[in-house]
Amino acid sequence: MKKTATKIILAIFIFHFVSCGELQQVINQLPQETSTIGNTQIASGLREALNNGIDKQVKKLTQENGFFKNELVKIILPEELQKVDNTLRKIGLGNLADEGLKVLNRAAENAVSEATPIFVDAVKGISFNDVKSILLGSDNAATQYLMNTTETQLYAKFNPVIKQSFEKVGADKIWSNLINRYNNLPLTSNVNPDLTDYVTKEALDGVYTMIAVEEKNIRTKTASRTTDLLKKVFALQD
Repeated sequence: MKKTATKIILAIFIFHFVSCGELQQVINQLPQETSTIGNTQIASGLREALNNGIDKQVKKLTQENGFFKNELVKIILPEELQKVDNTLRKIGLGNLADEGLKVLNRAAENAVSEATPIFVDAVKGISFNDVKSILLGSDNAATQYLMNTTETQLYAKFNPVIKQSFEKVGADKIWSNLINRYNNLPLTSNVNPDLTDYVTKEALDGVYTMIAVEEKNIRTKTASRTTDLLKKVFALQD
């Protein structure tokens, strides 16, 4: 009788032990909702990173020499105009050639200053298709996504701003003079470049480049994550 009772108690104990172990295993496999971050928060974090790029890096472009003295974004002459530049220097017009290069960068600096709200609106309106792949992507994945989804729209809005900036800084007159002088030289082929189009594209590239600088900072330096949202979101990619 005692043996039977002992076997029953032992069986109950084993059943209870195994059941608790299995139950704990099931619990461990349940998603821990409190530790996860939703797609909406990740998207907000990516937008904040891009906005930081505009606020901290793109604003540097709006200062005097923001383009001209920044080797990352300095606008150089297109191939067609490099022969104009070289020829004018050979005939003693180096100062005029220098001024021509400088005013292209001045126009970009002025235009970015005028158009910063355009970039801010573009970031606000961006819709990320796969936030997790962007978050876990390259150091400039969010900037690349911004460029791929907004470049055409931004070009259309930015181009007239560049044209106005050309007039404001006198780049239109300087380059009209430069090109006329070159075209009137013997043994030269006439050039008539669309400088507004060229500087628009170069200035946009400069904006994206500087936004990417800040995105990389946020991804690689925890000190650059200046808000709780940035800390929380980008900790996922560390």
